[in-house]
Amino acid sequence: MSEDGALVAGLDRGAQRGAWQTLVRGLRQVPQIRRGLLLTLLLGVGATAGRLITPVAVQHVVDEGLLAPEGPTLANVGAPLAGAAIAVLAAGLCGFGMFRRLITVSEAALYDLRVRAFRRLHDLSILHQAEEQRGSLVARVTGDVDRISRFLQAGGVILLINGGQLVLALLVMAWYSITLTLLVVAVFVPLVLLLRWGLPYVIAAHRDERRAMGALMARISESVGGADVVRAYGIEDRTDARVSEAVQHHYEAGFRAGKRASLLFSTGETFAAAASGAVVVLGVLMGVGGAITIGELLAFLFLVSLFVAPVQVATEVLGEAQKAIAGWDRVLNLLEAEPDVIDPAAQRANPDVALPAGGLDLVVDDVGFTYPDGTRALEDVSITLPAGRQVAVVGETGSGKTTFAKLVCRLMDPTDGRILLGDEELWRIPFAELRRRVAMVPQDGFLFDDTVAGNIRRGHRDATDADVREAIDALALSDWVASLPEGLDTPVGERGSALSAGERQIIALARAFVADPDLLVLDEATSSVDPGTEARLQEAMTRLFAGRSVMIIAHRLSTAQAADEVWVFDQARLVQQGPHEALAAQPGRYRELVDSWRGVQVATGG
Repeated sequence: MSEDGALVAGLDRGAQRGAWQTLVRGLRQVPQIRRGLLLTLLLGVGATAGRLITPVAVQHVVDEGLLAPEGPTLANVGAPLAGAAIAVLAAGLCGFGMFRRLITVSEAALYDLRVRAFRRLHDLSILHQAEEQRGSLVARVTGDVDRISRFLQAGGVILLINGGQLVLALLVMAWYSITLTLLVVAVFVPLVLLLRWGLPYVIAAHRDERRAMGALMARISESVGGADVVRAYGIEDRTDARVSEAVQHHYEAGFRAGKRASLLFSTGETFAAAASGAVVVLGVLMGVGGAITIGELLAFLFLVSLFVAPVQVATEVLGEAQKAIAGWDRVLNLLEAEPDVIDPAAQRANPDVALPAGGLDLVVDDVGFTYPDGTRALEDVSITLPAGRQVAVVGETGSGKTTFAKLVCRLMDPTDGRILLGDEELWRIPFAELRRRVAMVPQDGFLFDDTVAGNIRRGHRDATDADVREAIDALALSDWVASLPEGLDTPVGERGSALSAGERQIIALARAFVADPDLLVLDEATSSVDPGTEARLQEAMTRLFAGRSVMIIAHRLSTAQAADEVWVFDQARLVQQGPHEALAAQPGRYRELVDSWRGVQVATGG
């Protein structure tokens, strides 16, 4: 897939919506902004009304003061000026209240938006997340929400004030002279039509820029996360080239968006000058004919400037608004994405389903699975794992064993068939109950940027220090913990970078022990543990497995030999099952795998 193709995949796939549609969708998602919106708008009107007092005061001072037969007096000059000063002060107080309310509600709304967007990332299935680069997903929760925040707290204030100023100025202008008002409106009609035509192109360009930023973050995150590999293979130049390519793509997208915005929104100055000039010409002609007084013409010119200023500013703010709308659209696409693996408790569907205490049988009934690209990963798999039994799942890379493990843990749902745990279909079991009874230990032993104890404690939300110590003792890891610089309080670093691969897997096993599941799924969780550590773990692993159903994706012979039963996958199908000795003694795919493993052992001296 090309770079451009990758950018429109995943959550942004589908029809592109206009700015108004995005705004309506956004307001539905953030009720905090809608609450009290009328009061905020009224305060905004009050904040702008003070500016309109000035031209009215000028008209009264000129017509009824400076040009009055008795000349200027304290009454005909001072009273209008005093009234204008009071109005301006009141407008300032309204502006303060409006600004404070807008900041408060926008912060509350954006806090909720960011939390919900982050939560939705975890609601999406593994398949859904795999459709999009991790950096792009992070960009939706960080950069895109920040762009909305900047606009609401700056552009939102400007739009409220200037929007109210424009409407009120237009009304007062019409009160002074319908003819001159219609002239001003006629001058700005082409600008409105131009904006209506050009905005979709600007929005599209800003959407491309935000996608390019997501791709750039993904490239940078990838290069930072894989720094060890980059240095080990000396591919700094190639990595820099990939990042530079993403930077260049973002530059081009940003430049394209800026060029379109500048061409469209810079026209406001031209129309503003044309409107002012037209009013002066027609106003003077009307004044000569007695249709308007000098004070009224001066007031109208002040009003035109108050009408034109919001138009000029609005064209600039609209440019920032398009960036915010593009980011908002991406956040909304995330929030509105329907997870394909749904917690039944969240939908109040069978929320009271609870599995019986004790061991649980796993039943796989005619299960098949097809990836979105059409790849058939599993076909007609039917098998049962009785409670308390240990099974090794074997097969070549791509045979379907990892997909099968993800289905058993309900990280994905099968395309065909059904999976039952304790006589209950997986899709009916609430996540809270399912995660308590089924745990998975992946091969990479992912760790959080926390301490050793903190990572172990994540196996159970209510785990105590005593639970952590019990897990360490049961797995015979006390000596290893004692060798760490700060014992259980030793920081593991980001993704466990401060520890070896084997140490990360040890912590992952301890975390599984704390979870205390009834069904334990391991992706050869001891594959990176050194022989000495593995020998120490065998007795503890036996205790860990006791009374539990255990499914191990096996990559070596010793694991398969230790299991009660072996399930053999080949080309998306379950082709053999039975004890190791029986399968190894008969022709078939398993014996081929055993011969291959033994050949590797001989070659490596294992």
